[in-house]
Amino acid sequence: MNAVIEKAVAAINEKLAGDGFDGSIKIEIEDEGAMIIDENGASASDADADCTMTSDAETFQGILTGEVNATSAFMSGKLTVDGDMSVAMKLGSVLS
Repeated sequence: MNAVIEKAVAAINEKLAGDGFDGSIKIEIEDEGAMIIDENGASASDADADCTMTSDAETFQGILTGEVNATSAFMSGKLTVDGDMSVAMKLGSVLS
């Protein structure tokens, strides 16, 4: 597993604190790989999901640490969302 994806999976699982996620979302980090967040938590995977979010590694790391607002990243084009937007919004509450 790619080190960037591995760290992101660990950080999201820590934020989930053992809880699952209602729905499924794939996060694609450009030039690094992808992960899935679902009822089982986060894991490295490129499987299909209800929603796919794509960003570069720097933007995603900023979102995880709280230095970058996900809504602002989306509005500026640094974060793209394809699929069920309500699932993306649920993830925002997990990451904040």
